[in-house]
Amino acid sequence: MARTAPLLADFGITRVARHTGLDNIGIPVWCAYVPNGRSIAIAQGKGLTDDDAKASAVMEALERVVANRPAIATLCASANDLREEGFSFDTLACLIGRHEDDIRLDEQIDWALGKDLLTDRDVYVPFEAALLDRTRRNRFWMSSDGLASGNTMEEATLHGLLERVERDAFCLWQVGAVEDRLSRCIDPASFEDPWLDHLVRKIEAAGLVVRLFDMTSDIAVPCFTTVLGPAERRGGTIRFVEVTGGSGAHPSPVRAAIRAITEAVQSRITYISGARDDLSPDEFQRPVPAETLHALDAIPVAWSAAARCDDKPHLNRILDALRERQIAPVIALPLSDPAFPFHVVKVFVPGLENPEGARARRFGARAIAKALFS
Repeated sequence: MARTAPLLADFGITRVARHTGLDNIGIPVWCAYVPNGRSIAIAQGKGLTDDDAKASAVMEALERVVANRPAIATLCASANDLREEGFSFDTLACLIGRHEDDIRLDEQIDWALGKDLLTDRDVYVPFEAALLDRTRRNRFWMSSDGLASGNTMEEATLHGLLERVERDAFCLWQVGAVEDRLSRCIDPASFEDPWLDHLVRKIEAAGLVVRLFDMTSDIAVPCFTTVLGPAERRGGTIRFVEVTGGSGAHPSPVRAAIRAITEAVQSRITYISGARDDLSPDEFQRPVPAETLHALDAIPVAWSAAARCDDKPHLNRILDALRERQIAPVIALPLSDPAFPFHVVKVFVPGLENPEGARARRFGARAIAKALFS
């Protein structure tokens, strides 16, 4: 925060506020306001402490502003031009927006130069695929998925890649059988972690129940998703906004579980505060789906997983797992000015599944295979 605080006004961040007290749970949630932002005007952050949550909100706001207007050079060319010059490229067809056309090989567009982390080779990607600017038309689905910040480029890249792995795992978890999903309910106490126990105690003291599910995929990075809702249900209709969810991924299973639980808490405050300007009034009236209520009733079991013996850096470990499964390329595109005291990157992994959104292609090969053959 000390390094970024002087930059807030220049990035249009007018206020940073503590929203924790709007709910009765007491787990820290903060917001950073960008009134003239070109995407969502309020960024949120959560954490185990106020300092963590505040920093999280500020960094999310900063990375979104950077993605509004990336400080990167572009090259206007066609895919055929790039091929003739011997350059590698990826048109990122999986991210084309609904009702939009794929990029033609002879079409002149702006390209940005990223790096394939699996081969260490330069790769051109469509510049528009990295933009998060809702004031302009874009043929690509605009999303913060894979957008991340950090103190170093490696840290930012790790965060972006973890988000892509998490979203892929969640999509695969969703297309699986209901019985399989419910059977993967995990007792947070089985981690024997004091911070996790602290979070669960605060949630239960607020009259809520938390259910944690292991959605770790074949990539073997611990991924969890959480459902949070009323402990008492006395026959009345439970609204959609009364049950929230969150997901998290991290090489440390405890940190992944903490991320999932704190994100579900953050989602509650999103509804309570009206912090998001992209939610429809219908979400505050419609009942929660029956399938979600079934998740709240799932029976938790103890968590267990094989211990890791290697001491590889987290990023290298994940890249090795993707390489082993032939999930390539993994493209990191730096977006921030090198003069900034932080780094922002957009990570593209076309071979992984994407979250729900207004894309021409809802599912990729991994989700289709999971639905058909599992």
